[in-house]
Amino acid sequence: SDDDEGAAPTGVTETTMEVTPYPHPNYPNVTLWDLPGIGTTRFPADKYLKLVGFQKFDFFIIISDTRFRENDVKLAQEIQKMKKKFYFVRSKIDNNMRAEGRKKDFNEDEALTKIREYCIKGLRGLGIESPQVFLVSSFELHLYNFPLLHQTLDRDLPAHKRDALLRAMPNFNPEIISKKKQALKSRIKYWATLSAAGAAVPVPGLSIDVDLAMLVGVVTEYVFAFGLDIQSLKRLSARTGVPYADLRAVIISPLAAVEISIHLLIKVIVQLGSVAALMAAEEVFRWIPIIGIPIAMGLSFTTTYRILNLFLDKLADDAQRVFERALV
Repeated sequence: SDDDEGAAPTGVTETTMEVTPYPHPNYPNVTLWDLPGIGTTRFPADKYLKLVGFQKFDFFIIISDTRFRENDVKLAQEIQKMKKKFYFVRSKIDNNMRAEGRKKDFNEDEALTKIREYCIKGLRGLGIESPQVFLVSSFELHLYNFPLLHQTLDRDLPAHKRDALLRAMPNFNPEIISKKKQALKSRIKYWATLSAAGAAVPVPGLSIDVDLAMLVGVVTEYVFAFGLDIQSLKRLSARTGVPYADLRAVIISPLAAVEISIHLLIKVIVQLGSVAALMAAEEVFRWIPIIGIPIAMGLSFTTTYRILNLFLDKLADDAQRVFERALV
């Protein structure tokens, strides 16, 4: 929201005078850059992209809360020359829908179509042949075209950047939660294989210590990806108006809205009797000559695989419950 720490300034007059980075609070490698308006004395249109350092951006989102103007089109044309992707976003659509809703013959789909066609017609008139226009509300991401915008970015980005975008995205619908779960689940075999490799080292207790340290990092990644850390939940509360305590109340997993530590993981794993037994058996087999280490490696793989799948399922379920509560 506008009041979040580190949020970009907003106002009725132009508030961006410099190229300003806004790193994602949980994923600093994902950065939104707020750029000053094109066509000013300091940023003339023909030198704009060079002055703002266009080469470091993956794509450009040109935002307007009314209609797109000539300078917006000049920027798009300059971006096009540099063979970069750009998208037009018409913001504050919730305000338009409230205003339209006062009319007797209000139809939301027709109103949205009218706004989009107006934007497209205006952009075509200024020289953009096939403009991509997305209607969004920063307060109601699950509505209008925000999901479509994400799908488009996901399609246009190179594969190695799609994953970062996916994890940084807020949970604006159940599908995004499912996609995050699938992406995280696809890495579980990798973590389980690392765990098995650690079990091959014949040092007492080393495998469990390595596993627990690894699990802290992986589970923390799960919590951040689903927006279940304390700060993400507080930001969601501020954006939706749903009290933090109400969002916290629907969470079941002991791993959400807390700091993940080795002590916490041990406490949770001990409650999973069969999994804890596998970890104990791994240590026993390590001391059996010849066959012990291979068996311990297999047990370590199985244990880590089961733990991560279980934790991931529980946290994904919590993310779904929080999403549903935030809509109420």
